[in-house]
Amino acid sequence: MPVNTEQELAFQGSPSEFTSLEEKIYRTIELLKHAREGKAAAERDLERVREQLELREQEVDQLKGEIVALRKEREEVKSRVEKLVGQMDVLIGQ
Repeated sequence: MPVNTEQELAFQGSPSEFTSLEEKIYRTIELLKHAREGKAAAERDLERVREQLELREQEVDQLKGEIVALRKEREEVKSRVEKLVGQMDVLIGQ
């Protein structure tokens, strides 16, 4: 494997070009840092939303159960009222 000398590795441009390149690298590093921070924040937000969704799904399941129970109770009450009305009709009809 050939060994590169310092001259071969040296930047082949003017000092202002090197400074410009250096600035671009630092800006790129900062952009990468901000992107990673943004990604981390988005992941935290996503986790929070998932937790909220899970809670809402549990609430929906609970409410569905309550609706089923209330409908059953309503049918039972309706049946009892119809039975009472039927008994009253018999009594009034006599």
